[in-house]
Amino acid sequence: MVETLKWNGETLKLIDQRKLPNELVFVTCKNHNDVAEAINKMIVRGAPAIGVSAAYGYVLGIKEYVKGENGDIEEYMKGVYNTLIIARPTAVNLKWAVNRMTRVFEKNLNKPLDVIIEKLEKEANDMAKEDIETNKKMGRNGAELLPERCTVLTHCNAGALATVGYGTALGVIRAAVEMGKEIKVYADETRPYLQGARLTVWELMEDNIDVTLITDNMAGWVMKQGKIDAVLVGADRISANGDVANKIGTYSLAVLAKHHNIPLYVVAPFSSIDMNIASGKDIPIEERPTEEITKIKGVEIAPKGVKAYNPAFDVTDNEFVTAIITERGVIRQPYSVNLS
Repeated sequence: MVETLKWNGETLKLIDQRKLPNELVFVTCKNHNDVAEAINKMIVRGAPAIGVSAAYGYVLGIKEYVKGENGDIEEYMKGVYNTLIIARPTAVNLKWAVNRMTRVFEKNLNKPLDVIIEKLEKEANDMAKEDIETNKKMGRNGAELLPERCTVLTHCNAGALATVGYGTALGVIRAAVEMGKEIKVYADETRPYLQGARLTVWELMEDNIDVTLITDNMAGWVMKQGKIDAVLVGADRISANGDVANKIGTYSLAVLAKHHNIPLYVVAPFSSIDMNIASGKDIPIEERPTEEITKIKGVEIAPKGVKAYNPAFDVTDNEFVTAIITERGVIRQPYSVNLS
């Protein structure tokens, strides 16, 4: 299983997911600014992986304070908090993780610095372990929904690379295969960053799981041909009414799936559910640089100077979601009641 991140007590090593599948390269983060930059530049991506990386970034932040004696510790850690929290706005796991670390920090403020660091490091390590356990629980819960022979369509990368390990949507696929089910996968390439083509396909081929790559605009035709039994996607944030923010293109898949009577399952840890947001209308949508559309790996594919619009996510209305698969169980309509 892919190790997305490695913590050695002093630095955080992250797979540079921009380089896959051609190169397996690690980036070393030595301070909290390095972690924030890795999140912002998509060296690390996927809501759960972003959250745990930020937790280790918080640990690096307090270690920087100890080395530098930078005035008031509470003010310094507020700065660390703010730097991490703005790295990417849509994935709620980022805020959830940094808030969790802040609670530990505040609870232990009256203790010696070495004890505070020990408590924070333990909390980040616990998050990393919990993530893998959570993914395996989600995998088992979701695998029960798939028939013995099943062809799944997935979008973006909701695998081990989007988490500490095992994966959310791909975790369901892995669990189903482990149960002995015959699973085939169609993977959308996922423009503009090609996480499906570069990451999902790489992961599944590494695991010897049958995978076929398609472009995003082939999904409807593949469904019409009767090739798809279920759609599995992850989520970056889910509102209290069950609306789902996920990688751009998910909404289109959801509409197509409903038209073709194909179930669409969203697989996400409970930490991705934001009960403070009533509906998807209130979820902030990150807009990324237009160069991600006009270039591929630095090569211009559009006329210079063209205007481009690059939202990283879209919101799928809850009416298109067959079920939300979490580590706590499978949640169905009415989401506004059953999520709470």
